[in-house]
Amino acid sequence: MSDVTLLLQAMERGEEKAVDELFPLVYEELRRLARIHMSRESACHTLQPTALVHEAWLRLAKSEGPGWQGQAHFFGAAAESMRRILVERARRRLRQKRGGGQENLNVDALELAQATPDEKLLLIHEALKQLEKENPERARVVVQKYFVGMTNKEVAERLGISVRTVNRHWLCAKAWLFWQLQAEI
Repeated sequence: MSDVTLLLQAMERGEEKAVDELFPLVYEELRRLARIHMSRESACHTLQPTALVHEAWLRLAKSEGPGWQGQAHFFGAAAESMRRILVERARRRLRQKRGGGQENLNVDALELAQATPDEKLLLIHEALKQLEKENPERARVVVQKYFVGMTNKEVAERLGISVRTVNRHWLCAKAWLFWQLQAEI
C-alpha cells in the first residue's frame, strides 16, 4: 500500500497526526485538480487554485469518517468537493448580482443576454445531478473526465470498467448533457 493509502486509513481511525502528514503528499495532485477546475472558470474569477485546494482540504479533513477506499476515492472526493465549492460561489455571486431578494423589475422589452459563466456552471451542475439520477455510471464518467481531467484509460481503471464502456458512456453523456443544456439556454 502507498503512503497516501496508509495515511487515509490512519485518518479514518482518527489519528490527527495523519492529517498533517497527508497534506504534503497530496498537495501537488490537489493543485492539478484545482487548475483543471479553474481553467473552466471566467478570467475575472477571484478564487485562485491554491485557495480552492485549501478550502477543499478543510472540507475533506474535517469530514467525519468518510471511509475512503484508497487514493482514487480520495481524489475523486476532492474533485467533487472543488466542484461544489465553485457551484456555491457561483450561486452566491448570482444572488448578489440579482439583487439579493430585492423587488424584481419587469424588463419584458429588453432582450435576454447570454448566460454568464456562473449561470453556465449552475446549469451544468443541475444537468449533472439529473444525469446522476438517471444513469449514475455515466455521471461518474463525466465527473472523472471533465472535472478530474482523466483520460479514458485512467477512468476505466478508477471505475473498474473497460475503456470501451468509458468511451460509450462519455459519448452518450455528452449528447445527453448537450440536449439538456440546449433546452435551458
